[in-house]
Amino acid sequence: MGLFDNMLRSNESLFKNPDALEYEFMPKLFLYREQEQRKLASVIAPLFQEKTGRNAFIFGPPGIGKTLAMRKVIEELEERTDDIVPLYINCWSKNTTFKILIEMCGQLEFRFTQNKRTEELLKVVKQLLNKKSAVFIFDEIDKVEDFDFLYSMVEDIYKKSIIIITNYKEWLIDLDERIKSRLLPEMIEFRQYSPQETEGIIKQRRDYAFHANVWEDDAFNLVCQKTAEMKDIRTGLYLMKEAGNLAEAKSSRKITLHFAQEALSKIKEFQSKDSDGLQNEEQAILDIVKQTPGQKIGDLFKLYEKQGGTQTYKTFQRRIEKLEKGNFISTQKTEGGKDGNTTIVHYGKTKKLTEF
Repeated sequence: MGLFDNMLRSNESLFKNPDALEYEFMPKLFLYREQEQRKLASVIAPLFQEKTGRNAFIFGPPGIGKTLAMRKVIEELEERTDDIVPLYINCWSKNTTFKILIEMCGQLEFRFTQNKRTEELLKVVKQLLNKKSAVFIFDEIDKVEDFDFLYSMVEDIYKKSIIIITNYKEWLIDLDERIKSRLLPEMIEFRQYSPQETEGIIKQRRDYAFHANVWEDDAFNLVCQKTAEMKDIRTGLYLMKEAGNLAEAKSSRKITLHFAQEALSKIKEFQSKDSDGLQNEEQAILDIVKQTPGQKIGDLFKLYEKQGGTQTYKTFQRRIEKLEKGNFISTQKTEGGKDGNTTIVHYGKTKKLTEF
């Protein structure tokens, strides 16, 4: 064997389809969520008979396929009919009734929204949707600041299914009773993937993304093991992409254990952003959490006020959510007990990552 036989040429790549390593990539066969997809389809099914559909509340931890499963159902729905209109709203970015209605108008191809008030936008949406049937998907619903849009969809749209997606089962408990009693959603829980299922998903994405036989077994096994430990498919996708890039940078024809380990050493950078990018208010809240980890969010807010914080409790909650989104902290919802439902805030989501 020559000295350069295992080196890639300039026009070669280990990657066959790198887009398959994006979390939003939709495989033709969506593994291990068939039961959940059937439940979602049954919720929507009455719309095919021109009846109103049922509603669903989807919950479960992040990175386990809630949104992708819903997208797969909508994909099949769009292949079957044009008479049922799906409207997907990510409430992280569209977090008020006005923003949500603007987004709906855009998806319904109504462009004349300039200078229109919320009430006028709502009238437009009702006029357009009551000519057909609609499926509303409100993803990350826990990020919304008001619920006027939800009450209107429940009350004013004749034939519809409303599907709500969140990481938190407890979110529904705090929902306004007027809306909750009208929704009566079917509860659809997305459980964590087992280690075997995790390996199956990572293998499927690997086979989409890379040419055959470029991954050595011990390297791939490490990726599967760490993904199962993290319980988040996005971790495995990142590790495969990073290991592939590292191997290519060295012109290697194989992704070896060395490259997988090097990718793993960078996982902290993937999971946690540099805190220098935080705003002053967010940094102050992060410092409070760091000094008193494992506290209830209400107690943290009291400490924040004592230290001169001027934001409202609702704004404080949004700051906490933003810090969690950036993986600076983690939260744990608790139910019942003498304090009722509450949120426990922990400092850092990267502790386990540093234990690799």
